Amino acid sequence: MDADARAMEEIQQRVLWLATNMIEHANHVRPNPDGVKVGGHQASCASMVTLMTALYLHHLDADDFVAVKPHGSPVLHALNYLMGNLDRCLLTELRAHGGLQAYPSRTKDPGRVDFSTGSVGLGPAATIFAAATRNYVEAHFGKRAPSRFVALLGDAELDEGNVWEAVHDPATNRLGSVTWLVDFNRQSLDRVVPDMRISPWHAAFEAHGWQVIQLKYGRHFRAFEEGHDAGALREWIDEMPNERYQALFGLSSTELRASFLLGAPTAVVDLLADVGDDEVAALVTDLGGHDLASVIEALEQADRDTSRPTVIFAYTHKGWGLPIQGNARNHAAVLSTEQVMQLRDAVGLTQETQWDRFPEDSPAGKLLAERGRHLTRTVPPPGARAVVPASTSPRTSRPSSTQEAFGRVLVDLSREEAVRPFMVTTSPDVATSTNLAGWINRGGVFAEHERQTWSHDPMLRWLEGPTGQHLELGISEMNFFLLLSQLGLSEHFSGQHLLPVGTVYDPFVCRGLDALIYAVYSGASFVFAGTPSGTTLAPEGGAHQSSITASIGIELPGLTMHEPAYVRALDWLMCDALGRVAAADGLTADSHYFRLTTRPLDQGPFEDVARRIGDETLRRQVLAGAYLLRNADPQEPGPRVSLVGCGAVMPEVLEAADQLSGEGIRVDVVDVPSPGRLYRSWREEVVRGVHTARVPGLPGALRACFPARSPIVTVHDASSHALAWLGGALGTPLASLGVDAFGRSGGVQDMRRDHDLDAGSIVNAALGVMGL
Repeated sequence: MDADARAMEEIQQRVLWLATNMIEHANHVRPNPDGVKVGGHQASCASMVTLMTALYLHHLDADDFVAVKPHGSPVLHALNYLMGNLDRCLLTELRAHGGLQAYPSRTKDPGRVDFSTGSVGLGPAATIFAAATRNYVEAHFGKRAPSRFVALLGDAELDEGNVWEAVHDPATNRLGSVTWLVDFNRQSLDRVVPDMRISPWHAAFEAHGWQVIQLKYGRHFRAFEEGHDAGALREWIDEMPNERYQALFGLSSTELRASFLLGAPTAVVDLLADVGDDEVAALVTDLGGHDLASVIEALEQADRDTSRPTVIFAYTHKGWGLPIQGNARNHAAVLSTEQVMQLRDAVGLTQETQWDRFPEDSPAGKLLAERGRHLTRTVPPPGARAVVPASTSPRTSRPSSTQEAFGRVLVDLSREEAVRPFMVTTSPDVATSTNLAGWINRGGVFAEHERQTWSHDPMLRWLEGPTGQHLELGISEMNFFLLLSQLGLSEHFSGQHLLPVGTVYDPFVCRGLDALIYAVYSGASFVFAGTPSGTTLAPEGGAHQSSITASIGIELPGLTMHEPAYVRALDWLMCDALGRVAAADGLTADSHYFRLTTRPLDQGPFEDVARRIGDETLRRQVLAGAYLLRNADPQEPGPRVSLVGCGAVMPEVLEAADQLSGEGIRVDVVDVPSPGRLYRSWREEVVRGVHTARVPGLPGALRACFPARSPIVTVHDASSHALAWLGGALGTPLASLGVDAFGRSGGVQDMRRDHDLDAGSIVNAALGVMGL
């Protein structure tokens, strides 16, 4: 064993200790006035120690990017600390306010964290889409420094469907820069997983074009095989049920031998007859995932094949090196303080030295310092960014739907030389039905190489090649949001800022919600349209009529939901959103969700307002979130009510306003083209009031739209509560109308009546709320 190998063996024991002690300190040493379980995953960390030590101290280069499995975060922090990239004081702040996060976070953790992980399965999939984004960037902006995209994941993560959606998508084929290192410890949260077999996963990855490397046995076992006819021994271990194999840990050597050989073939009993108990125990528990040299060997093998991604199944012991090794319920178990102290003694540390780094002049200290320097990433100078105009000046002479207008705005932006090179679109097999055809006709579809077109459509030029600017996905909303997230972080991973735009059927935003949350939590900025939305998609029936998506858009941090009714409002909001994405810093998400419909609306009411107050004033109000589409004469006598709507219900709102006006009621009509921005501006005022102990103010848009604080009726083709906050914000009676039941097939007016969104229902709601 050479000096580096000996140093790495010593280092991995220190990493195991530090990761274990961080969790110990968080649970048993640091004061916990709340009495709430702090938690941590000592066993899950232990099974990762060898894999991560080999990866960080031998394999990685500065420009590689790693997604660490969520429960392995203390191992990552220990390695960062030992390499000099994390302050010592932070080791005692795991899971503390302002300290190290429970799971790796690229936006909240100090030290080097490339990918946020937490919801299992998303981190590994993100590496695939980061690599796909790198291919796109290099095709359009030139070669970058070589990078590998590595995921460390637990075997239970392979139960997550989104993992296989990502592996299966043709857009992720042939990504030779991707390596997945699976911590194959055969245990989940609740139990030792019964009958887990490697072969189905092995076959699935191979079928999708991956190189599969199985790292089951360590060097000690393999050396024994070379000197003996040990085929029967390997077969006996391979066929042993997981529960039985895991039960061997924690036994004495004598007990382990007896348990292991119970019912064994004669060939196995005879083979081990002259082997001592301690040797038998070491032999049958010698797994490749805890053999540094074997792990390094597997990683080097992965690198030799650059034509396809690689998955390495590294067999490990959950709880390796700890008293709870192999225990069926060790997932969330925390060692006793006595057990931790015994581990500290075993690694040769004391109370005074327990957090120490290695001496700088020791072999381990020198190796860590060298690797710390080697992995220091040089941040390249920022590349060019898009300059987005304030408007594309769309035509509004005829009725138009917002979905149609969305497609037209993208085409108009493709003519802007300061915008076009940076724009990239994606869609989960709904590009043409969400009005991306015009953009695709101009920009083409991305593929690494030119592809032959075998059929010609005069309406859609589906030309695939390396200059294309649309990335087509299969039907997977999880993949859709994961790809958007990595396109939105392209400057971080590939040194080039992009303007990602996606389209998805609005009912299926919920289907990709976990990935959408992951995207904005990770700091990604992008624009997507959910379309068609609401019960306005009347003939499609309840399965395709979205209702709660507006609430998601309004409430999710890092995401601003817009639902304009009129073309020019959409244009202004889209250009503003893309301008914000162009300016995003990659740490704080500034993503935008446009909830659109296919219902053509007369543009006249909006143009009337523009003529009355001027384009600049109206644009400013639209971007603030709300404006008065009609306003009552304050000098006229009579009762007054505000009708508030957004999106495709505005014709019914205006019809109801006409009916109420005919009854002598003064009506203000407020259009809310950006419910998300209006809500957020009000919340900012509330929070400011809380922090200063003052009465919260009202944002300018609310003051301008509700000067009389008259009773309100909100009308929304979405859940009724999405706009109901306005009553509390303004301190006025409010009736909220919306979609609070599943729909059915029919016409638009049928749906309006079914959900009390027709003009008559709005009038009745107004009369009722005025009575309050």
